[in-house]
Amino acid sequence: MPSAALPGRPGNLTKEQEVRLQEMWTATLKVFGVSGFNDGTNGDAASITGSEVAEQAGIVGLEKKKKKRVTLFSRKHYDDAGTEDAEFVSAMDGNDKYGQKKEFHKLLESQSPEAIRTAFWSMVKHDDPDGLLLRFLRARKWDVQNALIMLVSTMHWRMQGMHVDDDIVRRGEWGALEDSASSNASTKKEGHDFLTQMRLGKSFLHGTDKEGRPITVVRVKLHKQGEQSDASLERFTVYTIETARLLLSPTVDTAAIVFDMTDFSMANMDYGPVKFMIKVFEANYPESLGVVLVHKSPWIFQGVWKLIRGWLDPVVAGKVHFTKNVEELAEFVERNHIIEELGGDDPWTYQYVEPVPEENKLLSDSVTRQRLLDERAAVVKEYETATQQWIHDPNSTVALQQERSELNKRLRTGYWELDPYLRARTLYDRTGIIREGGQIQYYGLPKSTTGSNSINDSIQNGPLPPQHRTDDLD
Repeated sequence: MPSAALPGRPGNLTKEQEVRLQEMWTATLKVFGVSGFNDGTNGDAASITGSEVAEQAGIVGLEKKKKKRVTLFSRKHYDDAGTEDAEFVSAMDGNDKYGQKKEFHKLLESQSPEAIRTAFWSMVKHDDPDGLLLRFLRARKWDVQNALIMLVSTMHWRMQGMHVDDDIVRRGEWGALEDSASSNASTKKEGHDFLTQMRLGKSFLHGTDKEGRPITVVRVKLHKQGEQSDASLERFTVYTIETARLLLSPTVDTAAIVFDMTDFSMANMDYGPVKFMIKVFEANYPESLGVVLVHKSPWIFQGVWKLIRGWLDPVVAGKVHFTKNVEELAEFVERNHIIEELGGDDPWTYQYVEPVPEENKLLSDSVTRQRLLDERAAVVKEYETATQQWIHDPNSTVALQQERSELNKRLRTGYWELDPYLRARTLYDRTGIIREGGQIQYYGLPKSTTGSNSINDSIQNGPLPPQHRTDDLD
């Protein structure tokens, strides 16, 4: 597993990149209404919107009644009408492929600075805050204004579009199981459709590639158009991505996807979910894909790929590789880490373990949750203060940089203490992959004397005890 930071990541920035990161923090903290960056506006005031703070801070260009002063951040009125295909064929505004400026303004106009700030730190989770901002900067080729638009529009999508943290992650698989027993037909179908995909193993997380990146395997042949609703497909996609995020570490910040095209036919082709997946990776999870491996694709997929490639950002398209056999797949993944289903030597097989209500009992402990949230908020405030000092001091001392680094570690550790009070347990918690304190164990899990795999063991004996993850989480 890589031990050195890749270019453009925390700890491996050029001087110019570090300046861009400081500028990004300045713009972000202004939107948050943080004291010292908002020209006197109090971010705690509920009566002021994020848009007003941004305007006072000089971020958003004001519209004049007589003469409009158009800047990159000027509000624009978009026609809400349009087809799904139009979103992929033409952009609302030049390079704005997914209408992110519109979402940027929607969030600023509808939410207070403090609400936006809270949403940001919720999105950070166990990530390095610098690392998160750098994802958006790299995705926008270090253009700070475009990166800020992308960041804020992503928060809009998480808060008001998909409800990622307060619904998908918080309710998880147990919530879907509850929904599947609902008396409401629509709710019941959505829960059933979500769980069907989990039980089938339409996609699952297992193992790492040669770069230490967690692998998501997508079994394309298990998808049939129309068998599940679009909403459940999108929810399952986001749930899988958010779960994969939990497996990332400071030195491994991207994932690998293997699309297993074995026995693919046109009955498995469904352009809607493909478009959604492209959109969320390009617009909402930037710089999260390390490599995409299309394995054993038949000749009939060639025409489909030409169409899909046209939808992809060239940078993303460049990460796609085709592998015809296990030998070619082994150029990216060690053969003993390739599951037997794909022709490798790893005997692991997917098996779904049903959720039980007791596993989520901490979600109802509001007292402990609030205490941990308060503790995290105090560390966040310290981190923001240290970041302000770092921005204002171009020759910041090693001690200040070390302080930010230590605060980052405290945020990471604190998140994992808070995690059971925020997030419903996943299959990977139940089977011992995700362990106490965010420790991850992919391989070398104990097996029973009968030779059953770790999932079967966990069904009989419960989750496995914590062990240190292979990349040592400090």
